[in-house]
Amino acid sequence: MKYVFFDIECACVYKNVAKICVFGYVVTNERFEVTEREDILINPNGKFHLTDRKGKEGLVLPYDYADFKKYPDFRAVYPRIKELLEGKDTLVFGHATDNDVKYLNLETRRYKLPSLHFRFYDTQFFYMNCENAFSKQIGLQAMAEKLGVEYTPHRAVDDSYATMRVCEALCRRERTDVSGLIARYKIVPGSLKNYTIRLQTSARLDEYHREREKKKAEQSRARAQFFRFVNKHMNRRKKGGSLDGKAFCFAKEIEEDMPLAEKLLVAIFASGGTYTSRPSQCDVYIAHDNSGMRCERALSAGAAFIPLDSLQSVLGE
Repeated sequence: MKYVFFDIECACVYKNVAKICVFGYVVTNERFEVTEREDILINPNGKFHLTDRKGKEGLVLPYDYADFKKYPDFRAVYPRIKELLEGKDTLVFGHATDNDVKYLNLETRRYKLPSLHFRFYDTQFFYMNCENAFSKQIGLQAMAEKLGVEYTPHRAVDDSYATMRVCEALCRRERTDVSGLIARYKIVPGSLKNYTIRLQTSARLDEYHREREKKKAEQSRARAQFFRFVNKHMNRRKKGGSLDGKAFCFAKEIEEDMPLAEKLLVAIFASGGTYTSRPSQCDVYIAHDNSGMRCERALSAGAAFIPLDSLQSVLGE
C-alpha cells in the first residue's frame, strides 16, 4: 500500500474559482518511510489575491510570485496529479482535505478536463474522531503541537510532510496503524467522481449530528414554552412598579432554563417590568457574563448589563 499526502496553495479563491499555483505532495509506504516528495509549481493564469480563512488580506506564500509565469499551467501537470491520486493501492490524505479536493475539482472544470476519480482521508478528521470533538476544527500547526510533531509552516510540500508526521504520531498514540484507525472509528472516506464530492463520515460524526439535532429540538421546545409564558403573563404585570418602563432581555441559556426563567420573569413582571427577545431594544440585559453577540448588541444599544447572580438584589431595590 502506498500513501500520498498532499497540500494545495491557490493564487486566489472565490466562490466558484480556485486558481491553483502549488501542488505539494509526499509519498510514503505503510511505515511512513518517504519515497518521494515534491512541490509542483503551477502557473495560475491569473493574479494573486491572497486571504486567510476569515477573508482578510495579508496572507503571504513563501514563493516569488513572478516566477509562477515561467511554469506550465494546470493542464500540463494534470496527468501527474491524476497519476498520484488515482494510483493503484494508494490511500490519499490531506489536512482539511475537503477544501483541497474542491480546488482540484474547480480547476478541472475550469480547463474542461476529465473529472478526477479518487477517495481521500483527512488527518484533521482522524484527530476529531479520536478526540470525539466535532464542534471546532483544529489547524495543522495546533495538531502538530498537541502530538509533539515539529512543524514550521512553509511550502506546500512541507505542509504535506507535516500532515504525514501528524498521521504517524496519531497512529502511534492510538497504538494502531492507519487501517486500524479507520476501522476503530468506522471512518468512511470522502470521494471525488464525476465532478461530485462526497464528504467523509464516521460512526462518531453520525452520533454527534444526532445529538446536536436532539439538542436543537429540545432548545426549540424550551424557547417556545418560554415565549408562551411571556405572552401569557406580561400583560398582567403590575402597573407603576419599581421597574415600570424597563424592558429586560435574557441570554439564550437563561431563556432555555425554564424553571429559572419563570422565577425571573415573575419577579420582573411583579415590579412592572417587561420582556423583549431583542437585545437591541432592552434596557437591561441579564446573563451569566458579558460575553457573546447578544450581550454586545444590547450594550451597543445602551442597555445596562446585570450579572445573573446580582439580579435578586437589583429586583429587591
